[in-house]
Amino acid sequence: MSEQLTLSAETRERAGKGASRAMRREGRVPAVIYGQKQDPIAIHVEEKALVKALSGGHFMNSVVMIDVAGETGGQARTLPKDVQFHPVTDRPLHVDFLRIGEHSKVTVGVPIKFVDEEQCRGLKRGGVINAVRHELELVCDAAEIPDEIQISLAGLDIGDSLHISAVTLPEGAESAITDRDFTIATIVAPSGLKMEAEDAAAAEAEAEEPAAAEVPLVGEDQGDDKAEEA
Repeated sequence: MSEQLTLSAETRERAGKGASRAMRREGRVPAVIYGQKQDPIAIHVEEKALVKALSGGHFMNSVVMIDVAGETGGQARTLPKDVQFHPVTDRPLHVDFLRIGEHSKVTVGVPIKFVDEEQCRGLKRGGVINAVRHELELVCDAAEIPDEIQISLAGLDIGDSLHISAVTLPEGAESAITDRDFTIATIVAPSGLKMEAEDAAAAEAEAEEPAAAEVPLVGEDQGDDKAEEA
């Protein structure tokens, strides 16, 4: 299960780009808490604490308890929905937090981890994993968000595909995509093996072509008959 994080925050009285830039110069990151039919709360959090939480690798699918100074109720249970980063420095610029209940049904992106590679025949033959998806979008209880989804590659050979129907999801979790049996990964041949297969197919096709029948040139027989008469 994904861990629960805690961040301290203060409310923002001023909005706008100028106010946000001033906060960032002071080591603070503007943010907002919204949802559950309540008024949005404009806040700011400490950049160092936010960066530490982001570096854990599970920030976007973790419940974040936000202690808002001065707010009635003290804590807000949230789920991060969006983090904006500076295009050059990668510093966090703004965060959106969705307010949730303790057992709310939430939609989250959960990372995929492939396991049992040593039991994958395709990989033993030199094939490689072509990961179509690196995370699964799941609907689950906010208190039971998984850290990752382990997917077994056992028994797969070159050319085989792995679909969502073959994945065992944690109890209480289901795929957010329900209208199709989408592909998660395929085992593909390495480029060298592909070239060998293509060359073999070309050679086989060439061997199966019938030999062209010899067609006499126009006048060739006539020339031979005249030579005999002479």
